[in-house]
Amino acid sequence: MDRPVTFAIVGSGWRAEFFARLAAVMPERLALVGAATRRPERAEEITARWGVATYLSPTELITRQKPDFVVSSVPWPVNPEVIATLVEAEVPVLAETPPAPDDEGLSALWDRVGSRRLVQIAEQYLLMPAHAARHEVVRRGSIGTPTSVQVSSTHGYHAVSMIRGLLGVGADRPVRVAAQRFTAPLLDPLSREGWTGAEEPADATTTLATLDFGGASGLYDFTDNQWHNRLRQRRILVRGSLGEIADDTVVRWGGPRTVITSEITRSQLGHDLNLDGHDTEHFVFEGEVVYRNPFVGLRLMDEEIAIATLLVATGAWVRGEGPEPYPLADACQDHHLSLAIDRAAESGAPVVAEVGPWAGAVSSPK
Repeated sequence: MDRPVTFAIVGSGWRAEFFARLAAVMPERLALVGAATRRPERAEEITARWGVATYLSPTELITRQKPDFVVSSVPWPVNPEVIATLVEAEVPVLAETPPAPDDEGLSALWDRVGSRRLVQIAEQYLLMPAHAARHEVVRRGSIGTPTSVQVSSTHGYHAVSMIRGLLGVGADRPVRVAAQRFTAPLLDPLSREGWTGAEEPADATTTLATLDFGGASGLYDFTDNQWHNRLRQRRILVRGSLGEIADDTVVRWGGPRTVITSEITRSQLGHDLNLDGHDTEHFVFEGEVVYRNPFVGLRLMDEEIAIATLLVATGAWVRGEGPEPYPLADACQDHHLSLAIDRAAESGAPVVAEVGPWAGAVSSPK
């Protein structure tokens, strides 16, 4: 890019901080030009911390700053109105997940702005380095046609986006969802804020769900606070017609009477006597690089790499230099299926997630 992509942020919470920090460490690519928040005292705090002008409404923000796009990082109930306000002003939007809190809100938002194709959603999980490497191995056909994905890592629409993305399924047919919840004791030593001081286990809920896409399936497995609780490991299994990926191990068909086991390995700088900085460099599978960190030198953690990738991709999209990174239709479908998991778990009976009005615009990522 010959000049940085300019963006602004509506919102000032924990997630919004990620976008602001990334702009600060890569000014040659990203320029944060303003922010909006509802409370004057909060606006003063944001101006001081982020070093940008802060306004009290999205409309004032885009009128004064004219950014290439705007990040909407606000609570679920507020997100649809912020998105619609920006789109109706013809401003491209990168909105936090989910785009609306419930099925009625998703349908209403799609009816209001879907045809404008101005909305991307900040869904970053398949852009995280290890997941991106696995996705590339699947795309290369190493395990044949993907037929089932099991995710025990993150919750709701994030996990659904991983399942659907790795399977490469669209939204052209109903999806049958079955789910149950189980409660068991679990120590919870860490939260978003850090160590909790907990010394005794407390009840934690695990949700297990199956998603039948017709010819392909997903298994969802999430325990309360699994994002932060290091006593629960993350697991991912991608099964295909010619093999499977279990975390970082790939078992695949190698020809007559030959089954091959290989590893997806991370090249990590900064360990032992490596003095090239503490960074993820790339991932390798069977002697070939399947993922390369585009931000080597910035010492970003995986989540930041994924969000930075999404911001840069959104910038390329608004300039007509790249595809849509994660369109509104895909986000509507993934949250639609996540809501179906909740309904099935609450009722104890299978439910069918019907085809939504956004179905024709949903991609079938490969």
